[in-house]
Amino acid sequence: MNNQQLQRMTEEISISLFHKPFLHSVYFNARLKTTGGRYLLQSHNIEINERYLKEYGVEEIIGIIKHELCHYHLHIEGRGYQHKDQDFKELMKKVGAPRFCTPLKHYFRENITSKKLYIYECTGCTQKYRRKKRVNIDRYVCGKCKGRLKLVKTTDSST
Repeated sequence: MNNQQLQRMTEEISISLFHKPFLHSVYFNARLKTTGGRYLLQSHNIEINERYLKEYGVEEIIGIIKHELCHYHLHIEGRGYQHKDQDFKELMKKVGAPRFCTPLKHYFRENITSKKLYIYECTGCTQKYRRKKRVNIDRYVCGKCKGRLKLVKTTDSST
């Protein structure tokens, strides 16, 4: 699927489900990493993560387009277009748009399983803290009792 086919499909979904035309551009953005799509408030364009097409197919892309069109049409109308707004929740339910897209498989394998994990312990109350980044123990103290922290263990979270 190319950008022209994506544009045509988005316009058809907009007319058939929302009964309103989609008058702006939709295109694939290869730089999107963790999100399926993005509605741009300034330009009213929609960007779609093309990895979702490769991993999950057209059905997942249709769900992402429905979700982004909810943002688009509500924003154009001046109604609540954010995830927290009741207008948005009602429109999503009406058109059958997913709240979240399916997580990308390879993204989580590469980025989550290869992280180190640092475990700190308070010398006063033995409260344990798990952190992805190192903590300067000379500068930070326990949040419960203000005791000193010590590094107990460094682990590789893939094990």
